[in-house]
Amino acid sequence: MVTGLSRAELTAEYLDEIKRRGISAAELVSTQPESVGLQSFYGGRYLSRPLFLGHEETEQLANDILTMHSALISLPDKLHGGDVAAFGRSVGLSEVQISAVLRSQGTSVTKQSRADLYMDETGFKLLEFNMGSALGGIDQSDIARALLDQPVLAEFAQAQRLTYVDTMREQVNNMLVESGFERGSRRPVLATVDWPSSYETLEPYMRHFAVRLDQMGIDAHVGHIGQLEVRDGGVWLGDVKIDIIQRLFMLEDLLEYSEASQLMDPILDAAARGEVKIFTPLDSEMFASKGALAVLSDEANRQYFDEQTLASLDRILPWTRMVRAGLVTLEDGSQVELIDYVLSHQDDLVLKPTQRHSGIGVLLGWREDTTAELWAERVKEALDEGAWIVQRRIRPVPELFPMPDGDPAPWIVNWGVFTVVNGFGGVYARAALVESTDEVVRLGGGGFVGCGLHVLPPDSDVEPGTALPVK
Repeated sequence: MVTGLSRAELTAEYLDEIKRRGISAAELVSTQPESVGLQSFYGGRYLSRPLFLGHEETEQLANDILTMHSALISLPDKLHGGDVAAFGRSVGLSEVQISAVLRSQGTSVTKQSRADLYMDETGFKLLEFNMGSALGGIDQSDIARALLDQPVLAEFAQAQRLTYVDTMREQVNNMLVESGFERGSRRPVLATVDWPSSYETLEPYMRHFAVRLDQMGIDAHVGHIGQLEVRDGGVWLGDVKIDIIQRLFMLEDLLEYSEASQLMDPILDAAARGEVKIFTPLDSEMFASKGALAVLSDEANRQYFDEQTLASLDRILPWTRMVRAGLVTLEDGSQVELIDYVLSHQDDLVLKPTQRHSGIGVLLGWREDTTAELWAERVKEALDEGAWIVQRRIRPVPELFPMPDGDPAPWIVNWGVFTVVNGFGGVYARAALVESTDEVVRLGGGGFVGCGLHVLPPDSDVEPGTALPVK
């Protein structure tokens, strides 16, 4: 039984309603907050409407992302007998990074993740899978609330029974649950901690985020890892003793310079002694390595998963391989020598480093400025370094958004789908106009941001147009 409209139907009906009422794109985003923190991060570039998902579409997407999460964290046990270091090497981590992972490993892997996907003609397809506390878009729920302050969307949400996940409150719940704090016992003291080289840029947004956390019962402070001190049986930020570190520093930061581990090691040691909790230990980024997607995509590892899991993975995971010499199997079952195949099929492939984010280092084989010579050079470098993947190109289907001139225009959308302790964690949108030259949709390249609304299940008593309650 179909319950409510689909993504495409909801989008078409909402665009028709906008046109009928003659509402401009500027008016639709006029209720978005304009704090210094948000402006520093998003630059006022808000999408003029939310993304929409039907009920069945939401159920399947959430199931596929949660299945992906479970499959990823099972890999060390399935493939390496629980040897985390061996798994880390197989997905491209350096020995310094593996050491950091082992020293900070938690008793369980965080449930906080964000899958980044394009939608092509067959459905959602995964670009990358991010895990940890350094995830952008947690405040997509604030964007949703602001859009819903416009009567046209509020009325549409009521009519179509639309809701959204308050991802920021879900993250607070993640922090408390995964750090072992009981709700209501006391306000935990948390430090949101970045890496020194990026702190000055992110500080305004971090301070905005700390205010929001404070409103939700967290005593939040901000700083960079070089400002933390380990003393007197604890970890301190100035004169404040910290219970939880929400880390924005990442495994890739250890590769920035040779002394980088000297900043991280004392904090990891303190966490190992139980003097502080690190929300999302560094092992989460090992599972989020793009190399782990290559392991899941490899037909040699299909034997470790049941049919239901394989069907889910096949739906969203494009063909992905580590850049290493040897035979590989293509989607049609044929075998080819990987390097020869990559060199002769660049128009259909993309090269990505296993441990970078925000599109850093990505090379799209089909771009006009990616010459055959450049492609071959980068393939050789990737082969030598051993920490790169090659992935099948995804051809996204554009989404229409209202524009300042009144006519909707096609945009390419990166769907960021969160998982949290309670399961499905909401949708964060980043998008760029189809006509733009930025084929990797990211904020640093001028991308716009938004949120997602989805249809409530038929038996839900949640008021349409409001957020789902945090369990």
